[in-house]
Amino acid sequence: QAMTEAKRCLDCANPTCMQGCPVSINIPSFIKNVERGEFLEAARVLKHTSALPAVCGRVCPQEKQCESMCMHLKMNEPAVAIGNLERFVADWHNTYNQGVITKPVSNGHRVAVVGSGPAGLSCAGDLAKAGYAVTVFEALHVAGGVLMYGIPEFRLPKERIVEREIEKVARLGVKFEKNTIVGRTVTIDSLMDEEGFDAVFIGSGAGLPNFMGIPGES
Repeated sequence: QAMTEAKRCLDCANPTCMQGCPVSINIPSFIKNVERGEFLEAARVLKHTSALPAVCGRVCPQEKQCESMCMHLKMNEPAVAIGNLERFVADWHNTYNQGVITKPVSNGHRVAVVGSGPAGLSCAGDLAKAGYAVTVFEALHVAGGVLMYGIPEFRLPKERIVEREIEKVARLGVKFEKNTIVGRTVTIDSLMDEEGFDAVFIGSGAGLPNFMGIPGES
């Protein structure tokens, strides 16, 4: 079914679908690999720019993004099911565990990531691929942030999808420190001054507001 749907892709000279993708996935390339049955190569294309394809394939509003730019719509035909194809490729890759994840060569720099939601996981994965030593600090006892606590199970299976994606990030060498509230358990100053992190990425989500008291904050 996936290969049949992939054959509908027109392989446009100017792939407008990519203009609608927030992370600029090479959509024609991954779809053409699906059409040829080369699912592992399709997964490689997705992973090049998307850290969480199995998640994005389920929760991204493709109908408002990539699929809304599909040329088929101008011909009054249904758009290519890009989101479903992304989900298929990611699930196939997870099911058959194709391709060995190797740890990149270290560049000698360390980065702390605050929060293990989609922003933190994406940042940690991309930095790890570039050779950074990354530690993710999570306030709760389970990593995943809104992926675990904000999206219902029927839309995003936790054990089958979210935990596997987190495991893949960990296999890149990323460390996870749970039950750690940055600002209380540790501070950003202590992470940089005492523990030797070169930078800190803050992806703490929007669970609780903390107003800054400056003009324009509203």
